[in-house]
Amino acid sequence: MSNLVTLHPWFEARVQHLAKLHNDGRLPHALLLHGMPGIGKADFAKAFAQMLLCQQPIDGKACGHCKPCELNAAGSHPDLFLLAPDEPGKQLKVDQVRALNEFIYSTAQQGGYRVVILNPADSMNTASANALLKMLEEPGADTLILLLTSKIGQLLPTIKSRCQHIECHPPAEHEAIQWLMNASDLDEDRAKSILHINLGAPMEALAYIENGLNDQRAQLVRGLADILKQRRTALEVAQSWNKLDLELILGWFYSLLIDAARGAVCETGDVIRQDDARNMLNAVAKKTNPVKIFKLADKVHEERKAILLRQNPNKQLLLECILLEWAALLN
Repeated sequence: MSNLVTLHPWFEARVQHLAKLHNDGRLPHALLLHGMPGIGKADFAKAFAQMLLCQQPIDGKACGHCKPCELNAAGSHPDLFLLAPDEPGKQLKVDQVRALNEFIYSTAQQGGYRVVILNPADSMNTASANALLKMLEEPGADTLILLLTSKIGQLLPTIKSRCQHIECHPPAEHEAIQWLMNASDLDEDRAKSILHINLGAPMEALAYIENGLNDQRAQLVRGLADILKQRRTALEVAQSWNKLDLELILGWFYSLLIDAARGAVCETGDVIRQDDARNMLNAVAKKTNPVKIFKLADKVHEERKAILLRQNPNKQLLLECILLEWAALLN
């Protein structure tokens, strides 16, 4: 059925393993899926939930034709509970977690499993995490709780200790490029370039294409290069970026800094992966102490985290501060 989530090929072996655990009666009641953003963890979780709820799964995948599959395709399966904050970046409220109680301890309406997908798990504060703990300790029969996160370090140790961990890795480059080419109309070279811009994360790369982010990316790279070549000041570039998506810009800036730091600490081989900024990053890598690069990368990362937590910093001041530090890298 076309409206079911398609399992990405790089996760097929993982799902096959979980399906075997299920068939052997050894499936844990709580799984923590963690890994970098943009690699398809949410689709992994939904595809496995579909298989678990399916009446006639085939080779670890939902059949697409039974009644539960029809309900899943319509987004109305009564035994699947999707738990997420009211808005992206917001915290998950304790009342939202407590609402799981009735679902977790009730009888499955379709007579099989009840599945909860909590995404992102790092959106829980201490109160909502504590509300989830009892359910993790004493789940109902035939219940699976799937927790997803790209920030496992932000989860309480008590939450992590009650789940079986599944580390989700990005696909091999050739696999990700082929997937991206199939999902778009790009040729191989362009797909590879965009994949590198997005640190090998295929979902992030596809969003880059679909949202037409080339112009913003070009403004970022051009602005950084202009500062280093003293064509424009850091203050002028900060002003020119004022209408750009700050979270997006900081994410790219962070990845560029990590690429430059990688180049600075590796003595052999060309390790710079982002083709659109290769010359600039190589220059920074050759002339800058990697400690300075990592320090700026940490600052950019922390500023981006503040934005994700809706702390609403002064955009112009933030950009001026980090760009002044960028300008100082070659001094």
